[in-house]
Amino acid sequence: MERETYPADVLVIGSGGAGCRAAIEASKHGCDVIIVSKGLSFKSGCTTLAEGGYNAAFAYVDEKDSTEAHFQDTLRGGGYLNDKKLARILVEEALAGLNELEGFGALFDRQESGLLNQRPFGGQTYRRTCFQGDRTGHEMMTALKEEVIKEDIPTVEEVMITSLLWDEEGQVAGACGFSLRSTDFLVFEASSTILATGGAGWLYPVTSNALQKTGDGYALAYRAGADLLDMEQVQFHPTGMLYPDSRRGVLVTEAVRGEGGKLINALGERFMANYDPRGELATRDVVARSIYNEIREGRGTERGGVYLDVTHLPAELIEEKLETMLFQFLDVGLDIRKEPMEVAPTAHHVMGGSLITANCATTIKNLYAAGEAAGGVHGANRLGGNALAETQVFGRRAGESAAKNALKSSASINKGQLRLEEDRISDLFKEGDLYPH
Repeated sequence: MERETYPADVLVIGSGGAGCRAAIEASKHGCDVIIVSKGLSFKSGCTTLAEGGYNAAFAYVDEKDSTEAHFQDTLRGGGYLNDKKLARILVEEALAGLNELEGFGALFDRQESGLLNQRPFGGQTYRRTCFQGDRTGHEMMTALKEEVIKEDIPTVEEVMITSLLWDEEGQVAGACGFSLRSTDFLVFEASSTILATGGAGWLYPVTSNALQKTGDGYALAYRAGADLLDMEQVQFHPTGMLYPDSRRGVLVTEAVRGEGGKLINALGERFMANYDPRGELATRDVVARSIYNEIREGRGTERGGVYLDVTHLPAELIEEKLETMLFQFLDVGLDIRKEPMEVAPTAHHVMGGSLITANCATTIKNLYAAGEAAGGVHGANRLGGNALAETQVFGRRAGESAAKNALKSSASINKGQLRLEEDRISDLFKEGDLYPH
């Protein structure tokens, strides 16, 4: 096992929406930045899998919408467990975050007037979800990737970070881990470190998350002594694919219901009105529980789900606004223009995470967190469309704060701790002729 060392002013762990936005901001503040990711750079986070949209109260479709309405919807959807200061920042800065994405090259759907189009999502008083068909996250990541390249920010991929590193005083001074390709031991020295590692969907057997989402960031922060909160608050998205087994749990975007999709049980009954007057556009926790109750009481399909039907919608609308869903199901032999989908809840989002300030600082010196790695924004339940906004709002704040801190921080890695971690990792590997790559 060889050792490689990478020095930087700011280390960003994670290359999804929050990680890339943080890295871009830190770079624009004059810092040397490096991004390390467990999977392939830009492709292993959940942002690229996000389909439905980005919440921002532009009021381009519903003129009565406002950041105050967005704020109240966010609190109500989160069971009022949200950190109100963080929620307020989210709704007020989401608009600028989307404008910045457009500046990076992202394209969002527009109305004939030229103004951004906005669709309804669960738990919203007004239509405020901006989107690019049903592949919004992919569009965002394409633009963010281009900006990372433009800023000449280096990326290191397929590296599992196993521990944060700290100095003699307990201040974070970087991180270390090993290459999943070569098993080499890698050390990242940094004045500021940002956790943008995403969630923990793969703690569950059925999830919508990317394969790498196993809660690494929560463990890293906890072992370093950082405070975490709301870790019991896990969201199950109401609609994940049910079959084949290889696709079980794959997300069926909320945009399907936003565009008029109906949830129907095995008896042919449209059931959501029995649970909530908002019907299919109730908050995700309500819809997921309602679906589960239908299944539990014997009104589910033979495969253990319910139907999500868009066959009543014009084929042109499905082809334009739900194109990804159309091809996702055509790939398994089902044409959603003619047949209903079968869906069931799937583990989707962890509302908890590292306790952060408004500037994304954790309770440990030199350590920051953003995106799903941080907690407090969403309370007990996240509104669909708020996560993509969160990546940009708090990714930017984390990058700026980490950069300003790096200019005045001077932590040095505790060599004793580093040696112990290197020995621990080395003992996991044995000599042999077969390698995973």
